[in-house]
Amino acid sequence: MGFYIGRDREARRAYGFDEVAIVPGTETGNPEEVDVTTAIGPIKLEIPFLASAMDGVVDVNFAIAMGKLGGLAVLNLDGVQTKYKDPASVLDKIASASPEEATALVQGVYKEPIKTELITERVKQMKKAGIKVAVSCIPANAEKFGQIAQDAGADIFVAQGTVITVKHKATQYKPIDLNKFCQKTMKIPVILGNVVSYQAALELMETGCAAILVGVGPGAACTSRGVLGIGVPQVTSTVDCANARDFYYKKTGKYVSIITDGGMNSGGDICKAFASGADAVMVGSAFARTHEAPGRGYHWGMATPHHNLPRGTRVRVGVTGSLEEILYGPASLDDGTQNLVGALRTCMGTVGAMTIKEMQMAELIIAPDIKSEGKLFQRAQRIGMCK
Repeated sequence: MGFYIGRDREARRAYGFDEVAIVPGTETGNPEEVDVTTAIGPIKLEIPFLASAMDGVVDVNFAIAMGKLGGLAVLNLDGVQTKYKDPASVLDKIASASPEEATALVQGVYKEPIKTELITERVKQMKKAGIKVAVSCIPANAEKFGQIAQDAGADIFVAQGTVITVKHKATQYKPIDLNKFCQKTMKIPVILGNVVSYQAALELMETGCAAILVGVGPGAACTSRGVLGIGVPQVTSTVDCANARDFYYKKTGKYVSIITDGGMNSGGDICKAFASGADAVMVGSAFARTHEAPGRGYHWGMATPHHNLPRGTRVRVGVTGSLEEILYGPASLDDGTQNLVGALRTCMGTVGAMTIKEMQMAELIIAPDIKSEGKLFQRAQRIGMCK
């Protein structure tokens, strides 16, 4: 249902994580017995968590640690890991720059050309550790880098832009043919993103991709919503794209996973993503806070280095624990940013969902005051949910 925002102009009301709540179920279950596994095409994951392809989050060592803990980390092939043989000194410079210098410094660092031999090297380093290897690049580089990564042994390839569609209009260059790329060029599962609408998601599914990334601009380090004015809050965009997934499955028998990408700051947000229909979540800032992350307590958006119109910024997130603590606990913080798997398990038990598919059926209500109701002392003391 739309609302009139002016004469003969309607607009939909959309909802984000802070505006909804999950209703406890009429049945409950033991959190230790719920099944949190998920799959991307034929690739099974023990936990439905992906780490974002951001240079402050994922490097080879982080990807290995994430894989061994049951999740999947995506390495950025357009970033410092493939531009520099030894990116440590570059990451030190980014972390030590002042806020005023950070964007210009990042832009300068990313002018270094990509060395394709490093794509092969990074993939093989991760593969040698015995984990599932996922890598990402922008659509413009996908045909070239996808083949290199696939030949090196990658298990999943991600073609990711701020927004991706099947119907890309251009005369100055030849757009990628996503149908050909997913069905012929690549022999491994392909994830496409990002998207926020039913129709765009449905058209991407018809390319033969294994999953789609949902979210435009919600990330902690992303500024697309301010710079470009675009985006749809994550609850509504996930619900819409999940609806497209279900329609496509009924029509074809092929299941295309929905991965909610960005905007989740706590275990509660992650639980709401699954209740909105997600099969998995892609998280950046929560993992940027880990000891294993290469960002030294900093996190920056994928489009921060853009030479002409940066759509990201470098943010300080700090270091609050190990990757294992962020995923599995024990939590030492009171704000829901640690033991994310435990939060998901407990929420699933509370609504009686024993699988991710059952969690997708949990009841949601519109409740914009849900996080502040009765929290007078937390607000006054800036603790817990009111930091």
